[in-house]
Order: sequence, then C-alpha cells, then structure tokens
Amino acid sequence: MNGLRFVPVDEDDRLAQPLLAELAVEYATRYEAPESGVARWLRDHPANQFRPPDGGMLIGLLDGQPVTGGAFCRFDDDTAELKRIWTDSGHRRRGHAATLLAALEDEIARRGYRRIYLTTGNRQPEAEALYESTGYRRLDEPLPSDVEQYPIAFVKAL
Repeated sequence: MNGLRFVPVDEDDRLAQPLLAELAVEYATRYEAPESGVARWLRDHPANQFRPPDGGMLIGLLDGQPVTGGAFCRFDDDTAELKRIWTDSGHRRRGHAATLLAALEDEIARRGYRRIYLTTGNRQPEAEALYESTGYRRLDEPLPSDVEQYPIAFVKAL
C-alpha cells in the first residue's frame, strides 16, 4: 500500500474542498471554460447524490492531508457511476488514483452494485489510461442517460 487512508465524507466536508477546487481549475483549463462556472457545475446536483445508501465519496489522506478522492452515485439498480475522480497535482504518478479506484470499487461492491460505469472528457488522456490499466472496458458510446455525460465511456463488472 502507498500509505493512504480513506475516509468517507460528504461533499461539504472540509476534506473534500481541495478535490473540488483543483478539479474546477483543471477542468476550466483543459476545456477552456470559466473556473467559476465549472466550480458551480461541480456542486450542481441533488444534495444526496453522493451519500449512502446509493452513493458515497471517499477522500484518501496521506499524513492527514487529502491527496486523492472520488465519488459514486446510482446509475441504475445494478450499476454505480464514478464521478469527481481526482488526485492532487503534487501527488500524481505515485499510484494513488489506482488505489482510490480499488477503494471505491470495494465500497461500491459492498453496496450491492454489480458493475461500475463512468464517462470522461476527450481532453483527459491520463484518466483514459488509468481506467484502461485498472480493468475498465471502453464502450463505443455512452450508455443512455437523462443526465449530462461525456464522450468517452467505460464500464467494469465487479
């Protein structure tokens, strides 16, 4: 293990704030969007989406500091959807994201889901490589959904 300790949090927890702040900057930069708009978008969802029993959020702590994190919510009765996957820019390329995915997958399986789905944007090659290297299968197109999705989709059976 790489010294990470995972704790469940709500999106409003102080431990989740670095995740949301850095994601806003990163997405705004990569997709040439206003940072304030991206920050609002990251929080624009039902308050209980990332809370038990259907969802959750984990933050990975290293020496008490948040360095990685992510969330999941219900996609359908059998499927959880990953969201907000992040590793602090100063702690990348150390295996933290793969460790985070394993922790999220364990929690998702405990909740009774049988597969995991996610979408990502077309300007995040590191994310694509992470998902492919950890056993996710790339889909030809995203699954039908009533909510906003991104062009690159992956699925993994548990």
